[in-house]
Amino acid sequence: MSTTVGQVIRCKAAVAWEAGKPLVMEEVDVAPPQKMEVRLKILYTSLCHTDVYFWEAKGQNPVFPRILGHEAAGIVESVGEGVTELAPGDHVLPIFTGECKDCAHCKSEESNMCSLLRINTDRGVMINDGQSRFSINGKPIYHFVGTSTFSEYTVVHVGCVAKINPLAPLDKVCVLSCGISTGLGATLNVAKPTKGSSVAIFGLGAVGLAAAEGARIAGASRIIGVDLNASRFEQAKKFGVTEFVNPKDYSKPVQEVIAEMTDGGVDRSVECTGHIDAMISAFECVHDGWGVAVLVGVPHKEAVFKTHPMNFLNERTLKGTFFGNYKPRSDIPSVVEKYMNKELELEKFITHTLPFAEINKAFDLMLKGEGLRCIITMED
Repeated sequence: MSTTVGQVIRCKAAVAWEAGKPLVMEEVDVAPPQKMEVRLKILYTSLCHTDVYFWEAKGQNPVFPRILGHEAAGIVESVGEGVTELAPGDHVLPIFTGECKDCAHCKSEESNMCSLLRINTDRGVMINDGQSRFSINGKPIYHFVGTSTFSEYTVVHVGCVAKINPLAPLDKVCVLSCGISTGLGATLNVAKPTKGSSVAIFGLGAVGLAAAEGARIAGASRIIGVDLNASRFEQAKKFGVTEFVNPKDYSKPVQEVIAEMTDGGVDRSVECTGHIDAMISAFECVHDGWGVAVLVGVPHKEAVFKTHPMNFLNERTLKGTFFGNYKPRSDIPSVVEKYMNKELELEKFITHTLPFAEINKAFDLMLKGEGLRCIITMED
């Protein structure tokens, strides 16, 4: 790769030219990394629902043409000025949020919401100079959440790159760069269930199942899965879920059903749907005196959370989390080690594998609700 250092690289990328239209495989030029940037060779990427949401462009500012993708793994090809902790050949995960290590959030032990590099879905350029590193015939193609992994090469701010164990299989650990870490951390870092406790998980998609995996790792004795889709229940057993509740099966609010099942409520709950009713149910189903509910899902921008103040006065706690409270550079390498030490199972999240040329099939699978994670292999 040394021959490409400082040079423009021409490579394949799947470009979203307009909302909801199939991605088009194009030859793109990828500029060298500038100050505090690294250029990565992406080896594996996977599709997350966030990619689909912004590809559909429903409810947010459409930015096109754009290279989507943010769950991935690869190797550092070259580094820009000022980058000292990464070198060509390092194995890395690009992350949609960052850690500058200098702002108040990064210096806080409680926060991972970096002031400089926090996710910005509207920004389609690099923060160093306000320019894109991607172009076709001299015309810019925009970035997505600072990662743009649906390209054989991409340029990322150094603060959004986690250096990981070079022995970790990149086709497995790539899923840790977004959804799986989000759900896992919501349970382990924020809900913090104790051994033998009860946990309710609202939403049994990939993030919810990662939250269940966290409850399993923590030693919870009852893990109650809540979902409107009963076909997800069987699969969820692999992630430690012990009981299932479909709100459609009851005439009363699901929080009342769970309270009756658990003699007053669960010890912890984690909400992974983004639906406001599920958020309220997740909070109201935890036990008074000690119950903690954690919100992970992103609600509709006009959603309003309504609950009686007595639910708080009766010593229930409501928390939110962003990326599972993991700091990308400091914490994600240790999550990879959990997998390497066989504490965390990733294979069961990976339900499909496709070559890069068939990336649109991955979108079809997600739109149909088939599978959890589809790994896209960049190299033929």
